[in-house]
Amino acid sequence: MNTDKYLERINYSGKTNANLDNLRKIHQNHLYFIPFENLDIHNNKKIILNLESVERKVISNSRGGYCYELNGLFYHLLKELGYNVKMISARVNSGDGKYGEEFDHLAIVVELDELWLADVGFGDSFIEPVSVNMNKSQKNLNGWFKISKSDSEIYSEYLKISKSYDNTEYSDEYIFTLKERKWYEFNEMNIYHQTSPDSPFTRKKLCTIAKENGRITLTDQKLTVTEGSDRIITEINGKEDFYGKLYEYFRIRI
Repeated sequence: MNTDKYLERINYSGKTNANLDNLRKIHQNHLYFIPFENLDIHNNKKIILNLESVERKVISNSRGGYCYELNGLFYHLLKELGYNVKMISARVNSGDGKYGEEFDHLAIVVELDELWLADVGFGDSFIEPVSVNMNKSQKNLNGWFKISKSDSEIYSEYLKISKSYDNTEYSDEYIFTLKERKWYEFNEMNIYHQTSPDSPFTRKKLCTIAKENGRITLTDQKLTVTEGSDRIITEINGKEDFYGKLYEYFRIRI
């Protein structure tokens, strides 16, 4: 992996030795400069979990990707930088107490003075890593997060991460275990999310990126630009308009 080119892609020029302060900055920059997007799925381009192809797409070709690509790539970057890191499997909250299949989502655990959950591939989630410290409410750059034991009998062996905007009401994002996984173990669910009509990624085009004071999200139907408490929504008028906005706001040309 060309770590220099990767760090340039996320506009990071700070120190890279493995500590919490640097991890926070690198994680934050990743989310501010590399979008979450599923456009290959809608252009019939197969996503393969291979370091060379993902690095070429995201780093060399200035694209984004979804969790299997972005967190898979971020895992390799952190490993190259000397972090003690592992991939883990997560199951995304689908509502009504239900969660996706195992390997539904790929996340990362980093071991420093304690364990930290890192995730640069879950859309509008935490901007800085979250401590795997049970039931501790943690203020992040875009809300409050906490990790606790799952309160479901079915998923009693899992941990869950929950989000709140005001540190009062929390909603569960996903459940996970700390068992180390390999990239290839996500292959089956990677194929599912590219091909199944039940996958959220086959239903609409999506490109979204965090900003210091908000977020920009583009779908087939609308462009949403959020800055602080202000939100501007613009309707998308067809394919040409979509790809025009894609380049204007994300500098992605397909």
